[in-house]
Amino acid sequence: MKLVFAGTPEVAVPALDALIASDRHEVAAVITRPDAPAGRGRKLVASPVAQRAEEAGIEVLKPVRPRDEDFLARLREIGPDCCPVVAYGALLPKVALGVPARGWVNLHFSLLPAWRGAAPVQHAVIAGDEVTGAATFLIEEGLDSGPVYGVVTELVRPADTSGDLLTRLAFAGAGLLAATMDGIEDGTLTAVEQPADGVSLAPKLTVEDARVDWHAPALRVDRLVRGCTPAPGAWTVFRGERLKLVSVALDPARTELAPGELAVGKNDVRTGTGSHAVELLWVQPQGKKPMRAADWARGVRIAPGERLGAAAAG
Repeated sequence: MKLVFAGTPEVAVPALDALIASDRHEVAAVITRPDAPAGRGRKLVASPVAQRAEEAGIEVLKPVRPRDEDFLARLREIGPDCCPVVAYGALLPKVALGVPARGWVNLHFSLLPAWRGAAPVQHAVIAGDEVTGAATFLIEEGLDSGPVYGVVTELVRPADTSGDLLTRLAFAGAGLLAATMDGIEDGTLTAVEQPADGVSLAPKLTVEDARVDWHAPALRVDRLVRGCTPAPGAWTVFRGERLKLVSVALDPARTELAPGELAVGKNDVRTGTGSHAVELLWVQPQGKKPMRAADWARGVRIAPGERLGAAAAG
């Protein structure tokens, strides 16, 4: 089939690579978000998908809005049979959905109908799911509600961050998306409507969502930190300034401390929660690089009884 691939971030690149490598399909063009400022100089940088497509000599389309007539005219001119999508990052208007004869097929990183929305992997980790996966489905006007072509499952490991899990799903999902394109072409796949039960939503996490509540149980704190890593980044407040929590671990000794209370050992730092303590492994003070929590604690000279989570200054 002639394909036009839509995607933007690094997580979409394995799927693009899988389709480029396929001997059954032609990736005629790639759709991605416009170049965005990045780095200290805030220079405009092409998306990871755009960079990979350019390396492969594939035409790149960067519409500001997918409803722009110039973009739609070029899409019609290319005449794709199907448009596979992975984390494109913009809503597709109805007029665009009707261009490819076999529709737009999205690779979504959850077992639909669970975790419909922008942050399925983060929500799966935060919720403590033991199994998740990826699904390919036919895009309709609803939010991730279209009929499903296929799924792959993936175990959530006890120490997984959302970044760890998403990396594995990106590669497993790439194979699923390629197989889905094969099945659509040869007529062996039929999309099946999603069940009405089991729907859950996974909206984009805000910075405030990532603030740790030290009155929550230790397990919930651990899941929040892992689910918000690498983005948006779990955080708390210490002496009126934000402190990013890069990684924590459940305290095997189940130390009893008041919520937010800090206990500094020779080579470890523990913080109380609503149940028992968690150990701080790596932190990032405001304006500084990530560091081991024990080194941070020595540098700030934590006084007995000091706590994390006090209101931020200003």
